[in-house]
Amino acid sequence: MENQKKTADDTQKVTLFEKTPIPKAVMTLAIPTVISSLVMVIYNLADTYFVGMVNDPIQNAAVTLAAPVLLAFNAINNLFGVGSSSMMSRALGQKDYDTVYRSSAFGFYCSLICGVLFSLIYTAFSGPLLTVLGANAETSAATGQYLRWTVSFGAAPAILNVVMAYLVRAEGASLHASIGTMSGCLLNIVLDPIFILPWGFNMGAAGAGLATFLSNCVACMYFFVLLFVKRGKTYVCINPKMFRLRKAVVIGVCAVGIPASIQNLLNVTGMTVLNNFTSSFGSDAVAAMGISQKINMVPLYVALGISQGIMPLVSYNYASGDRKRMKDTIMFTARLSISFMVILTVVYYLCAGNLVSLFMNNETIIAYGSRFLRGLCLSLPFLCTDFLAVGVFQACGMGKKSLVFALLRKIVLEIPALVILNHFFPLYGLAYAQTVAEVILAIAAVITLGKMFKELPQSAGR
Repeated sequence: MENQKKTADDTQKVTLFEKTPIPKAVMTLAIPTVISSLVMVIYNLADTYFVGMVNDPIQNAAVTLAAPVLLAFNAINNLFGVGSSSMMSRALGQKDYDTVYRSSAFGFYCSLICGVLFSLIYTAFSGPLLTVLGANAETSAATGQYLRWTVSFGAAPAILNVVMAYLVRAEGASLHASIGTMSGCLLNIVLDPIFILPWGFNMGAAGAGLATFLSNCVACMYFFVLLFVKRGKTYVCINPKMFRLRKAVVIGVCAVGIPASIQNLLNVTGMTVLNNFTSSFGSDAVAAMGISQKINMVPLYVALGISQGIMPLVSYNYASGDRKRMKDTIMFTARLSISFMVILTVVYYLCAGNLVSLFMNNETIIAYGSRFLRGLCLSLPFLCTDFLAVGVFQACGMGKKSLVFALLRKIVLEIPALVILNHFFPLYGLAYAQTVAEVILAIAAVITLGKMFKELPQSAGR
């Protein structure tokens, strides 16, 4: 009976990857991922919104200054989440099920170990790290309190719940992956006002950190329960006996995961540089930049959700040899994503002041934030093109290409643009650095994908 259920489940997955019409397959995989990404953005916005209700720019600046450390979690998420899920989907396409099991176990246990190490290292060096983040005598106490909960106590559950979502999504269970992520995010939204606001525990930024820690623990519990219920019917394996440093698995995961990890470390570097430039203009400017960035994260996470959602479909068909279906999937997704981003860019540009005012009723912050948001939102149509290209490279195991794009984005383009634009247009020029970088990267993405399509052997499909 158990084998029959397993066979039926396998058939359903194969049908989704091989037979389902591309628009339906893309929507089946991408919509839950996008919804999950949007809920994650809302939960990030919830921290900013409820801390903003305290009407203390120092508390809001603390959440902004801490963001690079939390973003650094994504270096581990991408190393073992993106790397292992790409390896799993490609192995599924080749019907190599032993590699699927071992890849998932490798990703799970390595992310757990790294999460614990992250907590220990931050706690040991928290003083100098706060200075590096741009915190000063005014903001360091609140920033440290926020990071105590989110990093010292919360690094392992924060990393594990994201990596487990990647592993579950790799076998096509996008809905379950999204439910797990959303369960933690929704709980965070409920807990935020209770811990942050004066009518609750009145903890300010520290309360936001505590809510985040508890919600990540709940998300982890969802995935553990899911794997227990689906035991024998899932390729996601956390059996310690399957955790071995097998050369083929380590190389396969790291070939994709390390470039993806470096990409996120560079994002942390870029955000830290941006925050240091902004902090020289005062806590109002830092708070306004943080609010603008988080508003801009809504479409950014939609684009990221779409590119991540289709990765299992691209990986599977690339590995199985159905390159025509793979290319058709990418082209359909590009048309959908770019059109949506153009519409959102227009809305954001026209309504920037109104959007910022939702988060803090402070004329100075609204004035700063509206100008920041107009600069940031111009990057969106180009950014989604770049995200899609990097997602394709990761799905196909082309880690070197994704690494080149990461280095171009931050080291070659965005960080120099921050320096140059801040020199010629102090403070306000900072918001346009990402747009400059993404326009150039989008052109490079189109050229690189076009060349890749020409080099791939043609196939008529299955």
